[in-house]
Amino acid sequence: MRADPAALTALFPVAARHTGAGTGDAVRAQLLQAHGGTAEERAAALEGLYRRGDPAERIAVLRALPLLDRDGAVGPSALPLVTEALRSDDARLVSAAVGPYAARYLDQPAWRQAVLKCVFMGIPLDAVAGLARRSDPELTRMFTAFAAERTAAGRPVPEDLTTRPDLHDTGE
Repeated sequence: MRADPAALTALFPVAARHTGAGTGDAVRAQLLQAHGGTAEERAAALEGLYRRGDPAERIAVLRALPLLDRDGAVGPSALPLVTEALRSDDARLVSAAVGPYAARYLDQPAWRQAVLKCVFMGIPLDAVAGLARRSDPELTRMFTAFAAERTAAGRPVPEDLTTRPDLHDTGE
């Protein structure tokens, strides 16, 4: 059954009002799944909800992407939403943006920049989906340069850069 797009637009903002944030995300994900439609219609609905949404609604869209894309129904069409979230200075949006959807579709340079932004913002690297699989020598080089800059400036190096062995074992 396909949900009415107008109903989706009306229900999405209020989905968490009476249920709380965690349940609200689940309800919003179900609403998005019920949208159905073609890939183009789904992408347009996601973009509209994201652009008009408050931060909680934007986070819900980003967190729902892997679920919605399980069968490739979204494909890379939602990458502009991920890219916009990664330009944000809101750590909650950035954390939601580096989930499984980004790990699947972001190209390697953009993905590396997203991971480095997490380190810069103090977002734990556990939030980054696919980190062990996608880490490469260039990311290790970027981390090393970032740590050297922090040390030279007399600033602390984020703990993730010194304690995660998967960041240094890139298969070389």
